[in-house]
Amino acid sequence: MPTTTRVSLVRQTPGTFETATVELDDPRQNEVTVKLAASGLCHSDDHIATGDIPVAMYPFAGGHEGAGVITAVGPDTPGYAVGDHVVFSFLPACGHCEFCARGLSNLCDLGASLLSGARPDDPTSFRMHENGSPVGQMCGISTFAEYTTASVDAVVKIDPDIPLKLAALIGCGVPTGWGAATRSAKVRTGDVVIVAGIGGIGANALQGARAAGARAVIAVDPVEFKREQAPTFGATHACATIGEATEYAKSLTNGQGADSAIVTTGVVTGEQVAEAMASIRKAGTVVVTALGNLLDSSVPLSLADLTLMQKRLQGSLFGESNPRFDIPNFLRLYRTGDLKLAELITREYTLDEVALAYQDLHAGKNIRGVVVY
Repeated sequence: MPTTTRVSLVRQTPGTFETATVELDDPRQNEVTVKLAASGLCHSDDHIATGDIPVAMYPFAGGHEGAGVITAVGPDTPGYAVGDHVVFSFLPACGHCEFCARGLSNLCDLGASLLSGARPDDPTSFRMHENGSPVGQMCGISTFAEYTTASVDAVVKIDPDIPLKLAALIGCGVPTGWGAATRSAKVRTGDVVIVAGIGGIGANALQGARAAGARAVIAVDPVEFKREQAPTFGATHACATIGEATEYAKSLTNGQGADSAIVTTGVVTGEQVAEAMASIRKAGTVVVTALGNLLDSSVPLSLADLTLMQKRLQGSLFGESNPRFDIPNFLRLYRTGDLKLAELITREYTLDEVALAYQDLHAGKNIRGVVVY
């Protein structure tokens, strides 16, 4: 068992990801240590660096989308063994709180700890340290690491023949985007759907909308490269602005507008949400998966339009997915060719290149970047 591991962390906000070597604790009961094979580079970790999403402590090791192989299992932890292949779920699911019992395990009470840096069930306990001082773990898992120790509430076993580099994407981006379309927007056969923002979430919203039977899936992104890539994931049309997409949707719907609009932009603003609300028909739905400054509470909505047009504004966390069921199920869809995973990866990076990867994300160069160990 390693007693140290290399990680990518931020020391302040605004800040930049840097590589450091930290001490790593052995797993305790209901915990495992995992050797990472790959980690997706999601925009949420960049929000930590920019300060849009404040965290409880620094230094803070990033990464919340990853897959690897178990190297150690804590005592009295049945159901897990050294050598098991696992995908991390950035949302831990205990299985017995009120929301798990309601079938809403993506809203499990353990989620309250995601930005604390500590263990999901103990806000005073940490598994990474630097010179004896605690290092926070993103979502309690910190997948920007060669090895990490995490709660079994946040790991899901998968078949060992699935490429781990591809399986890593199932921990956040794929279920969030796909579920935003199929569950939160409730896309139906024949619908017209707008997806605003074609990155790691938006590309999968395109896939979900198309799989649900939408007749038109309109991708919106100001970056030409992403508009060019959008048809790979199911887009039938691509626009540079949501205004352009709105006019195109109206041309398909006798002037009514899209049935739903899904906002998956990298840094969401209230204006983008308002534009999406203006793009949909009466009784249509806007789904927001994107995050921005968590202190920003301004959305310039027309309340008359909201009420009199009976429109719905719906938030979506992890695409309303159930990690224990949906992570293996998405991998079954990959096996049958109904879910594209390899096509999502634009570029691979090393752990030392996390900061570079986020520069590329800001420049619009990637659908999804992946750290490969």
